[in-house]
Amino acid sequence: MLAAMDGAPVYLACGSTDMRKSIDALAAMVSQAFRLDVFSPSLFVFCNRDRDKIKILYWDHNGFWLFYRRLSRGHFRWPSSSEGRTLCVTRRQLSWLLDGLSLEQRQAHLPVTARIVV
Repeated sequence: MLAAMDGAPVYLACGSTDMRKSIDALAAMVSQAFRLDVFSPSLFVFCNRDRDKIKILYWDHNGFWLFYRRLSRGHFRWPSSSEGRTLCVTRRQLSWLLDGLSLEQRQAHLPVTARIVV
């Protein structure tokens, strides 16, 4: 399902989020605390204090999707910036986070774009 959302901006809620929050509470947090449009085609990603659970909120036409991932072992390498701040990342960086890697991969290949010769 996440693959169908290619091109959607990804916003990480820095710091920790209470994973007991419902869709409505997370949506209110996006609107009020982060001052972002929760109905925009964007992914809003939240992580708990222990960094072993992630929730992703996404608006789709007439309702919200809420994706939840809990690790059996290990931790997500979540940015430890101050609470109440968002960080816009690429889909590639989100994939790295979900795979247990950090946002900055020094060994990663740079994206290749085609050049049009006129």
